[in-house]
Amino acid sequence: MVSISAESINLSFGTDEILKDISFSVNDGDRVGVIGVNGAGKTSLFRVLTGEYTPDSGAVYIQKGHSVGVLEQNPDLTSLPKDTSCLEYMYTAFPALLSLEEEIKRTEEELLHSAERSDDEAIALTSRLNEQNARFARDGGLEFRSRCRGMLLRLGFSEELIERRIETLSGGQYTRLALARLLATEPDILMLDEPTNHLDIDALAWLESYIAGYKKTVLIISHDRYFLDRTTNKTLWLRYGRGKLYNGSYSRCKEDADAEAASLEHRYKEQQKEIAKIKANIEFQRRCNREHNFVTIRSKEKQLARMEKIELAPKAEKNIRMSFAVEEESAGDVLIAKDLSFSYGSEPLINGVSFIIRRYERVLFLGQNGSGKSTLMKLINSMIRPTAGKLTLGYNIKIGYYDQENRGLTATNTVFGELREEYPDKPDVELRGVLALFLFDADDIARQVSTLSGGERARLTLAKLILKKVNLLIMDEPTNHLDIGSCEALENALLAFDGTIIAVSHDRYFINRLATRIIELAPRREGGMIDYSLESYDDAYTEYMKLRELRRLSEAPSQAAEEPTEAKLSYEQAKRENAKRRGEERKRERAEKKIAELEGELERLDEELFGEAATNYVRAAEIDTRKSEIEEELLGLYEIVMQ
Repeated sequence: MVSISAESINLSFGTDEILKDISFSVNDGDRVGVIGVNGAGKTSLFRVLTGEYTPDSGAVYIQKGHSVGVLEQNPDLTSLPKDTSCLEYMYTAFPALLSLEEEIKRTEEELLHSAERSDDEAIALTSRLNEQNARFARDGGLEFRSRCRGMLLRLGFSEELIERRIETLSGGQYTRLALARLLATEPDILMLDEPTNHLDIDALAWLESYIAGYKKTVLIISHDRYFLDRTTNKTLWLRYGRGKLYNGSYSRCKEDADAEAASLEHRYKEQQKEIAKIKANIEFQRRCNREHNFVTIRSKEKQLARMEKIELAPKAEKNIRMSFAVEEESAGDVLIAKDLSFSYGSEPLINGVSFIIRRYERVLFLGQNGSGKSTLMKLINSMIRPTAGKLTLGYNIKIGYYDQENRGLTATNTVFGELREEYPDKPDVELRGVLALFLFDADDIARQVSTLSGGERARLTLAKLILKKVNLLIMDEPTNHLDIGSCEALENALLAFDGTIIAVSHDRYFINRLATRIIELAPRREGGMIDYSLESYDDAYTEYMKLRELRRLSEAPSQAAEEPTEAKLSYEQAKRENAKRRGEERKRERAEKKIAELEGELERLDEELFGEAATNYVRAAEIDTRKSEIEEELLGLYEIVMQ
């Protein structure tokens, strides 16, 4: 059954066409990834679907009775209730249950004072209380509080943070709170705009399993390719203002779109050859200048007019282009940390870590939120001083630092002025050329930095960085705010970089491609960290997770296994359901492929039956027999696909 659909949606802001004739349908239980470059209209489409934006034309359909829950990328913090804890705020997502609780309390109080009432009134009160309690249990009242607490814990909230007043939260913490509150309500249609922002690795893994096992409809805007591949079964790709719905997750969608484009280009070229031949023939006939030649000319012109012309898709959206040049080679030992610590107050954020980073390594620092990853990047870049221990840079080290908040930009500068201020000796043409590589056109470079979007600020920071020609790159969440194409361009540039990289990232696709070594920060552990040296660099994150699990098992107590927790049981169940779903998807894919083969064979048999075999009764009988076999096999395959 169709859960949500859009029909011929058009949306413009002034002269800018954002969405052009967008049509798609999503069925109950579908999990759809919504992808596209920054500015493709993904968030605008969500706002049209929820009714926040009214399209210029077209219609949105939502299944009657279906509840819709939306997570915005940047939730509004101004409307938050004051003097309310995170947990209390979670409970407000269940107003009907809270109201019913109050009704039950009032009925219980009435019963306590029922001595003055008649027996009939007391019986009526008892009956009412029983009915209220039954309704409360039926509607989830017995578990909604524990569900709220569980959601917060799984999304990285500590017990202390759960009880904190929400006006004291950071923007990232509130986004996680908003996500937890939304998931706890389990809406029929779940719409998530960049849900992986501000989540650490463990919270990401849990959310991934939860979404993969979600029984209702999900639409997800995300640039996290790893997350999309593991949670979605369909992909809506917005390009050139238009949208197309593909079966499969991001990677399969990308393969299908690339194959589609290659096929279209091949057919276009073949048609152009055919058109050129027809035009050449027309020109030849004209030169002959005889009456029968004009008949041929008219026939060929009609043939051209009837031909359905193949049009190539618009040129692919431009992507940033970059390469990081190294001016001078560094020493072999790039960085040495010895018993390095940093504390805010009495609580150590980084606790006695020691490591050596050598030339050409690409080291990714991972860890839970609050484990000190960004702080370590600032220590290495000498932005803050350690409270204990020592950091030593090797000889001839030139550092380039990427800050995830892009705080190195001056709000009052123009885009061009930002580069001119940093590189006063470079010619204008070079600076303009670099900005063009990062998709800043002639109008953009005159804009003030304060007017730029998050993605534009990230691109400007990268543009400043490549001009520096460093041999040590320190990068704190470099893929935040970048669309998928820009992430891939950055990854390719870093893989080709002839220097050393130290980075923090929660982008597992990025980690998989880039890391040659992973260090997990763990402030409460002796030594403050765990160093994972990887044997294979082709699938770094996957290897890290295997090594991490082996370490956990080796360090677990030798006593009998403890009772599995509710969270672990839910996770294991989600994994089993996810594996079952993937198995069913593979089964459907094989069935679809076989259906295409058999339907093609049927067409060929029909052509033969009414062609060469029309007078060959023996062959015609063979064809009828084979057609019956195919049709019977197709019925079974259709059942598999329709499940």
